[in-house]
Amino acid sequence: MSTPHTAAAPAEKAFSYLGYRFFFITVMCTSFAVQIMSVSVGWQIYDLTGNPLLLGIIGLAQFLPALLLVLVTGLVADRFSRRKIMAICLSIEFVCALSLFFLAEVHVGQVWPIFVVLVCLGLARAFLSPATDSLAPNLVPPPALANAIAMTSTAWQLSAIVGPVAGGLLYGVAGWLPYVVAAALVLVSITCVLFIPKPPQRDAGQATNLETMLGGFRYIWGEKVVLGAISLDLFAVLLGGATALMPIFARDILDVGPLGLGLLRAAPGIGAIAMALWLTRFPIRDRAGFILFGFVAAFGLFTVVFGWSTAAWISIPALILMGACDMVSVVLRETLMQLWTPDELRGRVSAVNRVFIGGSNELGEFRAGTAAFFIGAQAAVVLGGVGTMIVAATWPVLFPGLARTRSIDHKMA
Repeated sequence: MSTPHTAAAPAEKAFSYLGYRFFFITVMCTSFAVQIMSVSVGWQIYDLTGNPLLLGIIGLAQFLPALLLVLVTGLVADRFSRRKIMAICLSIEFVCALSLFFLAEVHVGQVWPIFVVLVCLGLARAFLSPATDSLAPNLVPPPALANAIAMTSTAWQLSAIVGPVAGGLLYGVAGWLPYVVAAALVLVSITCVLFIPKPPQRDAGQATNLETMLGGFRYIWGEKVVLGAISLDLFAVLLGGATALMPIFARDILDVGPLGLGLLRAAPGIGAIAMALWLTRFPIRDRAGFILFGFVAAFGLFTVVFGWSTAAWISIPALILMGACDMVSVVLRETLMQLWTPDELRGRVSAVNRVFIGGSNELGEFRAGTAAFFIGAQAAVVLGGVGTMIVAATWPVLFPGLARTRSIDHKMA
C-alpha cells in the first residue's frame, strides 16, 4: 500500500527563502549606511560649530518626522506595495547621501543645509521603517519568522557596532568619503529590493479616513497581548537605558579612557549578536510570555550590576549580558507583534511600534541624564535597573494574557 502524500513542512530557516536573502542584504547595507552617515554628520557639525547642543538635535531632526507622520506612514505601508515604498525611500536616502557628500566637499560653512538634508533623511526613514518591518512576514512563513527577526536584528546590531567605527575612520581619511561609501551601500540596497519577489499583501479595502489612520493604535489597544509586549519594552528601555551616561562611566567611574568607552558602547551589541545567533539555532518554542518577563527582569538586574560596579572587568560583562537579555525581548516582542497582527494592519502597527521605540530611547536618555544630574550617574543607572525589574514583576498582573502566552505563533496556527 502506498503512503499518502503529505506536503513538506515549510523550512524554519529564513535564508531558505530567496526573497528574505535579498531583504537581509537590504537591511544590512541600509543599516551600515545610516550608521556611517550618522557618526560622520556628528563629526562634521561639531567640527563646524563646536556646539554639543547641535549633536542632540541631529537625532531629533531624524526622529520627529516619524512621530509627526505616524498616522500616515503606517497607512501607506498597508495600502501600497511595501517593496515600492522601500525602493522610493532608499532612492531618497541615496540622494541625501550624495547631498551630504556635496556639502562636505565644498566645505559649507553653515549647518542649516546639513539639517535640511537630515530632515529629508528622517522623512524617508519614517516611511521606510513601517514598510520594512511589515514586509518580512510576507517573505517567510510563520515558522521561519522568529528566525528571520533574529537574523535581521543581528544585521542591525552588527551595523551598530561596526558602522560608527567605519564612519569615524572614513571621516578621518576625508570628510566626504563616508558619504560616498554610504551612497554605494544604499545603491546596493535599492538593487536588492528590486530583486525581492512580489509578495502577497492583503488590503482590507477600507476608505481612508481618521478611523483607518488610527487603526494601528486601536488594534494595539484592543489586543492586550500586543499592548503588553510593546509597553513592556517601552518602560524597560525608558527606565533601564544607560547609553547616554557611558562617557561618565568611562572617564570618571571606571577610568578606562576613550578606548574603554568604545568597549562599553560595543559590549551590549556583542551580547545581542551572540544571543541572536543562539536563537537562530535554538528558537523559543514554549512558555514565551514567561521567558519574556524573565529576560526583561534579568536585563534590569544586570543594569543594576553595571551601575553598581566600579571595575571594568565586571561592568563590561554586565553590559554584554544586558545586550543578550534585550535581544531575547526584541525577538519575542517583534515576532509576536508581527504574527498576531493582521497583514492589512501591519504597517500601521509597525509605525506605532517604531515611534514607541524611538520615543523610549530618546526619553530614556533624557531620564538618565536628568537623574544623573541630581543623584549621580551610578545611582541613576541602579534605580533605573530596579525600576525595570519592578515593571517585569508588575506586567504579568496587568497583562495576564501575555504571561500565559506559550507559543508566539499561536494566532497563525
